[in-house]
Amino acid sequence: MQIHEYDVVIVGAGGAGMRAALESSKRAHTAVLTKLYPTRSHTGAAQGGMCAALANVEEDNWEWHTFDTIKGGDYLVDQDAAEIMAKEAIDAVIDLENMGLPFNRTPEGKIDQRRFGGHTRNHGEAAVRRACYAADRTGHMILQTLYQNCIKQDVEFYNEFYVLDLLLDESEGEPRAAGVVAYELATGEIHVFSAKSVIFASGGFGKVFKTTSNAHTLTGDGMAIVYRKGLPLEDMEFYQFHPTGLAGLGVLLTEGARGEGGILRNESGERFMERYAPTIKDLAPRDMVSRAMLQEVREGRGAGPNKDYVYLDLTHLPAEQIEAKLPDITEFARTYLGVDPISELVPVFPTAHYAMGGIPTNNDTEVLRNNEDIVPGLYAAGECACVSVHGANRLGTNSLLDINVFGKRAGVAAAEYANNAKHAPLPEDPAKFVEDMVAKLRDGATGPSVTASGPNTGTDAGAEAEGTERIADIRKAMQETMDMNAQVYRTEETLTQALADIKELQERYTRATIQDKGQRYNTDLLEAIELGFLLELAELLVIGALNRKESRGGHAREDYQTRDDENFMSHTMAYRQPGETEIKLDTKPVIVTRYQPMERKY
Repeated sequence: MQIHEYDVVIVGAGGAGMRAALESSKRAHTAVLTKLYPTRSHTGAAQGGMCAALANVEEDNWEWHTFDTIKGGDYLVDQDAAEIMAKEAIDAVIDLENMGLPFNRTPEGKIDQRRFGGHTRNHGEAAVRRACYAADRTGHMILQTLYQNCIKQDVEFYNEFYVLDLLLDESEGEPRAAGVVAYELATGEIHVFSAKSVIFASGGFGKVFKTTSNAHTLTGDGMAIVYRKGLPLEDMEFYQFHPTGLAGLGVLLTEGARGEGGILRNESGERFMERYAPTIKDLAPRDMVSRAMLQEVREGRGAGPNKDYVYLDLTHLPAEQIEAKLPDITEFARTYLGVDPISELVPVFPTAHYAMGGIPTNNDTEVLRNNEDIVPGLYAAGECACVSVHGANRLGTNSLLDINVFGKRAGVAAAEYANNAKHAPLPEDPAKFVEDMVAKLRDGATGPSVTASGPNTGTDAGAEAEGTERIADIRKAMQETMDMNAQVYRTEETLTQALADIKELQERYTRATIQDKGQRYNTDLLEAIELGFLLELAELLVIGALNRKESRGGHAREDYQTRDDENFMSHTMAYRQPGETEIKLDTKPVIVTRYQPMERKY
């Protein structure tokens, strides 16, 4: 075990983590821990753009952006947070421009902007050009730009250090951050990082689903680590399904394709979104478009041999426009489906894409341990966090905005706290939980019990049994039941089935074994640990969805088809104490400042 000491430790080196690092490292001694090389982070897969009301190509303002964010989130958005994000969006884009990000340009040399789903002028009057973009690889450019600036600024990276535990000090009665424990993939060694401030920026958990746009590394590590400490997670039932994944694969085709004029069509060639969102049609929010696509398929208007997808039509657009502004997705369609978007219709269907819920924070990114009280020294930003600026449904391009606005805020706040605090004492044996977990999975025959998880408590569940279960089999079964029972549409029956399946898989996980017993780059061990995190988060998603007996945003209950503001206009807070199996659900009020909930029409 090696011990390191820093003022600020950042967990994750995607957009939010590196944006935080640029601020924190100017003010305090900072380390960035990441299980991936930074430029492999999933921010690099974001395609379409980053929204800001620059008004470079047509009239726009931050108030319209705020309204669109709130309405798009089906009024579950905390409105003070949305206003902050929309206001600070303009500086966030200009910051990136000044760092060297190569945005597309207007003929006058300004940052170009295009339409995106749910973004409108004058509170819903018509679609507006608000998304700042770099072709269809905006996230890639942001990630590269932030990394280059981190290198220029001598930010200290610990690459391929997999954080597995959060250390909290409760010697003064209430928890405060003390550091993290990480597993070094290259050596198998355990490292303890003592820190005054800890920022989680570890991304989402899309791999609970089979059909997803998310990379294999999106396993909810930070969310699960925080949850295992007895801290809450917020709004975990709300998961977004992006309308345009390549059919059968889930590979993402950016909403920017529709922003450039692409049209969704059913088998007969009908532009069916005219029936569902007559004002902005194909540029309605993602939850509405995904449900409309599924409805077309269910009612027999789907395309293909099995009538199980719809088409994205770009054939009416000039070839030079597609090649210049959408080069990556054009290549994806050619490579993976053998379809040329310039002359052919592209088969598409919704794919699991983004978690609206996560680690609850206030507007300064401080992590909450209940509805009001923070954990001093603990912060979260990006997809792993819930501010909540996305509510029940995130608008396209607000994710790249979120990581930059709240990543910056996290870096500033964590450094300022660290500069006025002392290191909290570490536990007597700070690495014990991680050492036990790794030993049981790698050297023994048994994994840690998911339902009795909790750092620094350990568990002997099934410790005498010989491992008989394969990680890959459990993961496959989890993803299949989530795709079948907890995807775009849900019912009491399907969710109950998913929960029963997950409970069974959690029990099987306690009897899992891995083949690789080695120390160095043990990917079997890595995947086993990730699966433990995913099973916990899948359980939370399903339990939250069962409890929320309404349809709102990305959560669509066929047995409760309307939004119920009287009973469910609140955030879901899920808790479980270390070493316990019972999950407690509570509520947290939605912050409403200007816009009262209205019927959501587009």
